[in-house]
Amino acid sequence: MNINTSNNHDNGEQDQKGVSKKRYMPLLLINYTCLFLGSVSSSLLSKYYFNHKGSNKWVSTWVQSAGFPFLLLPVFLPYYLFQCTQRKPFTRFTPRILSLSIFIGLMLGLNNLLFSWGNSYLPVSTSALLLSSQLVFNLILSAIMVKQKITFTNLNCVILLTLSSILLALGSNHDKPQDLTPTKYMIGFVATIGAGLLFALYLPIMEMIYKKVYCYAMMIEMQLVMELSATILASVGMVWDGGFTEMRKESKEVFDKGEGVYWVTMITNVVTWQLCFMGTAGTVFLTCSLTGGICMTALLGLNVLGGVLVYREDFGGVKIVSTVMCGWGFCSYVYGMYVNNHMMKLLDDHKQNINPSIEMAQPQPQPQPHSDLHLDLGFEQIN
Repeated sequence: MNINTSNNHDNGEQDQKGVSKKRYMPLLLINYTCLFLGSVSSSLLSKYYFNHKGSNKWVSTWVQSAGFPFLLLPVFLPYYLFQCTQRKPFTRFTPRILSLSIFIGLMLGLNNLLFSWGNSYLPVSTSALLLSSQLVFNLILSAIMVKQKITFTNLNCVILLTLSSILLALGSNHDKPQDLTPTKYMIGFVATIGAGLLFALYLPIMEMIYKKVYCYAMMIEMQLVMELSATILASVGMVWDGGFTEMRKESKEVFDKGEGVYWVTMITNVVTWQLCFMGTAGTVFLTCSLTGGICMTALLGLNVLGGVLVYREDFGGVKIVSTVMCGWGFCSYVYGMYVNNHMMKLLDDHKQNINPSIEMAQPQPQPQPHSDLHLDLGFEQIN
């Protein structure tokens, strides 16, 4: 009886693994799309808010995480409405995971505040390129915390992206708006660098926590708790600074595009930020923290072009060279990943062709973190 149960369990795992492989690429593409749309749109909308006389940093911070109720839909609807899964929401969501999610959420709230400060003072193109400096710290922390292997490909990418940020910093004096004092410009500069460093720490921490997560549905539940914690932190700041009252006054008397456009801007910003954070979390869960950081950095180049096209920001020689270096570094990383995956596939095929009988006789390896079994959406029987 025990042997049959074990065999059935193994067959169930193999079936789930096969389904997970089919889900992997579509799920990864969905997360990349969310990351792309969310990153570019949220950056431009945040700058639009400040360009048209919006000035409350806590409001800008609050909208970055206030979209967490949208996550209630994928958390509860599959089980209670569609009945397409037998996994109840928050199954195996231990007190430890809850505590870690709350802590990371508070750290995310602080990161949102620093980003708002930086984005309120700096042009989109400048803040976007400065944020790319987080990548070198992301590589170092990933190597220390999650044992990320440092290769020529990822090191070359990090060096190029870091040099692009340094080049921008050295030539950024002429980039200050006319009504911005040197003190406020320096505050924005430091706040943006701080946001990048905190985000560099956030990514490998999330990868470590995701090793305790066994399905994609649980990752969404963790994201819900984190966004809720960040929203509570921002709400406390809003109450302390009179932000909620200020929003009504700002929409009617301050925002120069009118009350209707103001609320449309706020709601759209809430949605796009949620797409950005979900795309980031999903990318880290499905790949690794370094890949998530590199994708975010690559999208910063699109933010630079967006700032130039939408807000007619200056795009002189320094930004051109920085953008080219940013794209060059990202392309080299993608090419390195392609070559590595291709070589691994050839090696696996070679091993199978040499001795397939021995290959089949070997015991199945236990699933590792971020293995195909971890890609299950929660649509499985929990025994």
